[in-house]
Amino acid sequence: MTQSTLRPILWNSDQMELLDQRLLPAKKEYLKIKTIDETISAIRDMAVRGAPAIAITGMFGLVLFSKSKSGDLDRRIVESAIEQMFQSRPTAVNLSFALEEAKRRAEGAKSYERLTEIWETYALEMLENDFKSNLSLGNYGAKLFDANQSEFHIITHCNTGALATAGHGTALGVIRSLRDMGKKVVVYADETRPFLQGSRLTAFEMMEEGIECYIITDGMSGWLMDTKKIDAVLVGCDRVAKNGDTANKIGTYNLALAAKAHSVPFYVCATKDSFDLNLSTGKDIPIEMRREEEVLLYDFLKDRTGNFLIPEGKTAPKGARALNPSFDVTKFHLITSFVTEFGSFAPNEISDRLNSI
Repeated sequence: MTQSTLRPILWNSDQMELLDQRLLPAKKEYLKIKTIDETISAIRDMAVRGAPAIAITGMFGLVLFSKSKSGDLDRRIVESAIEQMFQSRPTAVNLSFALEEAKRRAEGAKSYERLTEIWETYALEMLENDFKSNLSLGNYGAKLFDANQSEFHIITHCNTGALATAGHGTALGVIRSLRDMGKKVVVYADETRPFLQGSRLTAFEMMEEGIECYIITDGMSGWLMDTKKIDAVLVGCDRVAKNGDTANKIGTYNLALAAKAHSVPFYVCATKDSFDLNLSTGKDIPIEMRREEEVLLYDFLKDRTGNFLIPEGKTAPKGARALNPSFDVTKFHLITSFVTEFGSFAPNEISDRLNSI
């Protein structure tokens, strides 16, 4: 297994370093994060993104919070810090699960020093476990493809690689596994408006890996399936309800509809922490609404000092309004299979499979 050299999250004893994904693909630069407020800003401003990476980052952010305190633990202050972290990205269930576990593990701590030990141990566990889970997921996903076929053409959406995780990837992890099996893989990456995670990040990762990749506009997938042989659609997810309805980056639902119309398998790659059995259907999943400016302007990407990261320019008339939901929900009947670190299965098997692990 060839591992990605990209590491989005680095940790030492007193600070976290995050690969600033707003700057990619122009340059690789790490943000030095030393406080919980800086962590929350990095998540909200999309310097770090991807549900697994957000959860790990959020947990290290809590470690930075506890390190900034000393003496007897004040549980009201701790609970307030946890709630602030949750509000940084409410749709991604990985973060919610991590914070619940952080709260549970903190129950026996009486001092901030002890809390720091507990939370740092947990954050490092998350970093290691996510990487291992992605490797396993990639291998299970590769088994869904015909072993006798030498070349595969795959459409993907948003970014689901090393940059979105601890350093390997979910959907892109499957693509890496196919490549490592000696298969030729051609990737078609949706640009993924409005933040362009596909054209900026997925294409960047594929070029780093030497995997053939073509960027397509979000509205191009139907044409592509109609004119070329597409073997599968591979996407990640931010939350999966009990019935299999799946929240992922806006545009995933449209892609699933096109895949269904053209009989193309639609695979959702998810680690176990993406499944939320407390929610019956996708209607219960909270959808984050982001700033209109991200859709209306070409200049929303700025660094921490306010300098533009891409050329300034407006793409809409003055006074125009926009909707900017960050996610949509793909209905379970459009999903061929979930691919996880503990196997692949249909949406109607979710409860049985999760309750058995």
